[in-house]
Amino acid sequence: MKDSPRLYNKRILITGGAGFIGSNLVEHFLPDNDIVCLDNLSTGFFKNIKDFINHPRFKFIEGDICELETCRRATAECDYIFHHAALGSVPRSIKDPIATNVSNIGGFLNMLVAARDAGVKRFVYAASSSTYGDSKELPKVESRTGRPLSPYAVTKFVNELYANVFTQLYELETIGLRYFNVFGKNQSPAGAYAAVIPLWAKNLLMHEQPVINGDGSYSRDFTHIENVIQANVRAALTPWQSILESSVTYQKEMNMEMKPDHVFNIAYGGNTTLLELFRTLRDNLAKYDNKISQIEPFYGQIREGDIPHSQASIKKAATVLGYQPEIDARKGFEMVAGWYFENALKL
Repeated sequence: MKDSPRLYNKRILITGGAGFIGSNLVEHFLPDNDIVCLDNLSTGFFKNIKDFINHPRFKFIEGDICELETCRRATAECDYIFHHAALGSVPRSIKDPIATNVSNIGGFLNMLVAARDAGVKRFVYAASSSTYGDSKELPKVESRTGRPLSPYAVTKFVNELYANVFTQLYELETIGLRYFNVFGKNQSPAGAYAAVIPLWAKNLLMHEQPVINGDGSYSRDFTHIENVIQANVRAALTPWQSILESSVTYQKEMNMEMKPDHVFNIAYGGNTTLLELFRTLRDNLAKYDNKISQIEPFYGQIREGDIPHSQASIKKAATVLGYQPEIDARKGFEMVAGWYFENALKL
């Protein structure tokens, strides 16, 4: 990342650190900081962190955020927390709303309590674009959300409410990052709830037809992992008073109601249809195996809980945090194709 600020000599807890986003954060922060990785390995993978296990500044705790004492043990003496442990996936939450609630709300509250009691400097957490629900407005602006369309979306909205309460009552500095369709290395195609990009990459590399849910016109603001890393760093390092003052300036410029709000869209601010995604991914993977160029998708049913279009306004993150994404979707697809060619069939 060009001219990006960095954290130095801090003790950092990354929950969900063996998962996709978490393991990329571990890799980014580890050279300069002491890292505690907490993960129960239910959706994360040990292989994502195996290269760090013997690093003198890395500590792995295999444990569950649903256990308060585990959260306290992991949080002890930490300066920053990057909370990315959760049960993801809209379809998973529709199938099993109780498990999603227990992990994403109960576990989140445990982490807030542990952070408060440990005197953590700042708590940065993974929020979600699913919070926008049935809102048809594009681009999505943080202060205007619709009704949630899945149990997963409900849990992510409740996270924001809890974080705001802990900031107001206990002065715990919390920042929520509403991620929009993040992709990149370490994102696994395994399992019933795999994200679309790794799943399609594996399909194509196996010369199988990827399934497009619907006619391919649904669109997303696909966001490369390097942009997400930058957002986390800026969320940690931007002085709190600056955040408060810049938020007021932003709200005035946007003619918004003045209220405390520490949640930010993290995306590129672009828009790619699923059909465009398929073609771009196919073309990039075909550079490694030209048989892939002949594969066409299979069109299936629209998934329950899916929203038609998602695109972010990133003005607030730019104004308040200085967030400036450097990798657009097309460049990101090109970058990730090589990684999947090397790794997808091993995952």
